Amino acid sequence: MATKKTHQSQTPSLNGTKPPRRLENAPADNTPKRAAASKRSKTAKAAKAPKTPRQAVTKTAPAEVTAEPKAKKLSALDAAAKILAETGQAMTCPALIEAMAANGYWTSPGGKTPASTLYSAILRELKTKGANARFKKTDRGRFAHA
Repeated sequence: MATKKTHQSQTPSLNGTKPPRRLENAPADNTPKRAAASKRSKTAKAAKAPKTPRQAVTKTAPAEVTAEPKAKKLSALDAAAKILAETGQAMTCPALIEAMAANGYWTSPGGKTPASTLYSAILRELKTKGANARFKKTDRGRFAHA
């Protein structure tokens, strides 16, 4: 059986309920709590250094580029498509990785399974591009250039 509370709040409201906690602990006078902080003098702050005027920035025309732009490094998919186009025969992914490294088109940046990564990337391209893909699957684990 639940027991009934017999003692009441020190400051009950008109309807007999207890007021919220934040009102119980409020100061009797209605002064804001931050009143003391607003009375600080401004001389207590550290003096700021005077700003120096900025130099005007002059824009110059970019120098003309005479050298050819640097050749972009091939991705694994691009290198695989290039190898398959050059050889003209279907290859497995481990054979593609070896051929790409031998021709200097692409080397693994240190991954443990570059052949698996290439395999999944080729399958993803086949799925997303469909008939426009650069590869076609000839046999289980073998791809040729489309």
